[in-house]
This record gives sequence, C-alpha cells and structure tokens, in this order.
Amino acid sequence: MPVNEEIFRPVRMVFTTRAGGASASPYQSFNLGDHVGDDPEAVAANRQRLVTVTGVDDIVWMEQLHTNTVTVVDKDTPVPVEATDAIVTTTPRLGLGVLVADCVPVLLADSKAKVVAAAHAGRMGARNGIIANTVDAMVELGATPANIQVLLGPAASGRNYEVPEDMANDVEAHLPGSKTRTAKGTWGVDVRAGLIRQLMSKGVTAIEADPRCTIEDKDFFSYRREGKTGRQAGLIWLEEEK
Repeated sequence: MPVNEEIFRPVRMVFTTRAGGASASPYQSFNLGDHVGDDPEAVAANRQRLVTVTGVDDIVWMEQLHTNTVTVVDKDTPVPVEATDAIVTTTPRLGLGVLVADCVPVLLADSKAKVVAAAHAGRMGARNGIIANTVDAMVELGATPANIQVLLGPAASGRNYEVPEDMANDVEAHLPGSKTRTAKGTWGVDVRAGLIRQLMSKGVTAIEADPRCTIEDKDFFSYRREGKTGRQAGLIWLEEEK
C-alpha cells in the first residue's frame, strides 16, 4: 500500500534504513546505491520496492559527486542526473532521491508554490554552498524562503565526525556553526548545525533535523564505520490532489 494513501498531504518525505531489502553482506539489505559494488539485480529490486511502497510514479536519482550543482528535473529527465548534488521539481508524484551513508540528506518543500527538492550535503558540498544554491533554485521556480520547510535526515553527527583541526577550520570559514568537539574531545564537524545556520540566514526557519547518527546507529549504512557498505536514501515528492 502506498504511504498513508488515505490521508492527503501535499508533500511526502521519507528516509529509509538498511532493513527490508534484497542485498547480501556487506550491503544488507535495503541498499539503494548502484555505485558501491552491490549486485545490480538486488539494487534494482530494492529501488522498485521503494517505488511500490511509496506509490510514486518514478524516482529521479543523481550522480552525486560532492558538487554544489543543482538541477531542475521533470519526468523526462535522463537518470541518473549527471554530476549534480541537488534536484528540484514541480512535477507531482515524481520522487526525488538522495543517497547517503554519513552525508546529510536534505529534503526541502514549499507546498504553497508546489516546489520540492532533495540535496546531498556532504562536508564538501555543504562547505561549497549546495544547500544555499538549492534554496535559490527553488526561489527561481516560485518558492518563498519563509514558506520552505526543511528536513535534515540521519547523518554523521558532530559528536562522532572527527576531522583534523585545519579541516574543521576550513569548513567553519565557509559554513559557520559547523566546527565542534567530538565526544572524544577531538576536533569535529557538525554539518547539520552549520546547515541550520545557513538556512536561517537565507530566510528559511521551518527546519527539523533527525538527530540519529549514522556512524553509531547500526540501522543505517555508514561509510565511516564500515568502509565498504550500501546507501540509504531520502525521498521527497509532491502529491497530486484528486
């Protein structure tokens, strides 16, 4: 059954975990990444299950390269969208998918303007403005920052994302609010904290963040914890009122 099909909501947002799929170790089991060495048939089955469960017409995936590039898509856009880390659409029932395994999956929506976006905010992409650029692209399609709602998904938390101090300083210079101390007392980066501050500077204030840390929570894939592993997804789409 599609997600809560009996209740109409103009925008739907979903984050997956690693449970309930067809992939074998070390990708067990709901791996959605087709670039990590998993059996292509297992990945295809997992992606089809996501389409079936959510009830979307299709899902647009990206060739995520830690860029700050945003692409506007529709049902005719070739997939995966090449060399982009955020996608925006006004097309109903077209799912926008973002793959992660520690980076921040960011879902954005202006339900009044009927514009939604999905973005991949890793340390480099966040540092280089991928989320600010996504907001700008949404505004070009009619969105208003004050009406944009944002959900930041499970990701590496500042308490576990350890980096050298010079790297933390570099990210902080471009993404204020991100430099932090880890639970070990070492220098770290809290990408979600920096993104929240950046979004607020853009006039976006309706922001929620899932606090779960992919490094410590084994319900999720984590590149930092596992190395060779799968990818979970964030998914957003516009519903079409009947």
